Amino acid sequence: MGQLDRRGFVGLMGAGTGVALAIAGFSVAPAMAAGRLSGYPFTLGVASGDPLPDGVVLWTRLAPKPLAEDGKGGMPQVIVPVEWEVAEDDNFRRIVAAGAERATPELGHSVHVEVKGLRPGWVYFYRFRVGQDVSPVGRTKTAPALDASPDSLSFAFASCQNYPAGYFTAYKHMAAEDLDLVVHLGDYIYEGDSQGSIGRPHLPAAEIYSLADYRVRHAQHKTDEDLQAAHAAFPWLVTWDDHEVENNYANATRNGDAGPSEEFLQRRAAAYQAYYEFMPLRRAALPNGPDMQLYRRLSYGRLADFNVLDGRQYRSRQADTQAERDDPSRTMLGAQQERWLADGLGASTRKWKVLAQQTVMARADRDPGPGLSLSDDNWSGYEPARQRTFDAVAERGVDNFVVITGDAHCSMVADLKLNFDDQNSPTIGAEFLGTSIASGGDGADMDARGESWLASNPHMMYYNQRRGYVRCRVTPDEWRSDYRVMPYVTKPGAPVSTHASFVVEAGRPGAQAD
Repeated sequence: MGQLDRRGFVGLMGAGTGVALAIAGFSVAPAMAAGRLSGYPFTLGVASGDPLPDGVVLWTRLAPKPLAEDGKGGMPQVIVPVEWEVAEDDNFRRIVAAGAERATPELGHSVHVEVKGLRPGWVYFYRFRVGQDVSPVGRTKTAPALDASPDSLSFAFASCQNYPAGYFTAYKHMAAEDLDLVVHLGDYIYEGDSQGSIGRPHLPAAEIYSLADYRVRHAQHKTDEDLQAAHAAFPWLVTWDDHEVENNYANATRNGDAGPSEEFLQRRAAAYQAYYEFMPLRRAALPNGPDMQLYRRLSYGRLADFNVLDGRQYRSRQADTQAERDDPSRTMLGAQQERWLADGLGASTRKWKVLAQQTVMARADRDPGPGLSLSDDNWSGYEPARQRTFDAVAERGVDNFVVITGDAHCSMVADLKLNFDDQNSPTIGAEFLGTSIASGGDGADMDARGESWLASNPHMMYYNQRRGYVRCRVTPDEWRSDYRVMPYVTKPGAPVSTHASFVVEAGRPGAQAD
């Protein structure tokens, strides 16, 4: 975090105290008296996430009036007991776990149940109950045992769902896939005031700053039926990018500012709390004021490690000069996360080492001539930091290294070179950039950026700018990525098709068209 007045910093940290107490089961609110809520409380659906071999997080949020302007979802300021059940069948005849959680006003009546004692690699069904009201049924699946050797892992990854820009039809198709997991790489909401032109205007109808505003914006997204269906179908592994707070923010500095500010950290604290309230995250991710521990590692047996990164909270502000860009002290991940990543990659005994992260990692030059035209917001604006990570991969002998990426509203496949200035240098891995769910509107098969990228970057081999998601099937021998795209998102009902497929063979770094 940047330098702030100590009194302001302590005040911001204190703002998280009520949240911490709420998650620990304490609340200043009274218990709900007998009677029913003002309406059906499960309007935002259900979700699960962060699967482990013996358990998973179950999520819901009580909101009879999900879009209420005060961000309280139509809930009274009372503690509400929420019962939950987990079963091996969707009729709940074989219930294997059950309990109750206290939904408190301090956490917006969100519920995060960390279920334990389940079987590894097993499908379960879950539901919630408040009084006589029962939630929709969700389906989830635990991870394989850590010493298991699964034959395959199927998952999809997605990002960038700007509500006014398009319908979330991609999630309808995703929910119909046969998957073990969904990975979301950020920009789950957008903070701006866009109203669009397709009848899906943002709520509130202005840029958002307060906790109430962020709650309403998240709730609006969660009312989407296709998004609800994908959440209910599979466990999710989530991380954020910038729009969950503000476009292109860096650490404690808002976009365009020269340094950190207390005002921005207050906004970040509100945004982080809302993000936690609306995501199926573990208590370890509970925000403390403007700070939130989101980077983490999940394993799928001996097959794969997912290193889930946070490329926003700890990064240096974007560079203004070439001298700043070349400064080796600048960081994308922060020193602690950077060490955690390098050590984890080096120590991993899993077949595939996966980075689930936000912005384009391969060099993405837009100048086909001898010069360089690079973004200051993705890894190309932080080349010394990227090089430290690549050096760690090479020096520690990390094999089967794959990066999955969001943010850019397009699809791209690239080989990751140890030295992008020397195309004969070793290829250390592959990057699969996934397009947006809706951001950018309908898109096209090719655009000016794609033409310049493919002309300027010989390590890139594919580009497409339609909307959709990436479906991956991973085995001990091969990684396969299918680019699932749609012809339009500005009206509902688009079909989905596989536009291209790429594979990485185990032991042979880099991607190949299939």
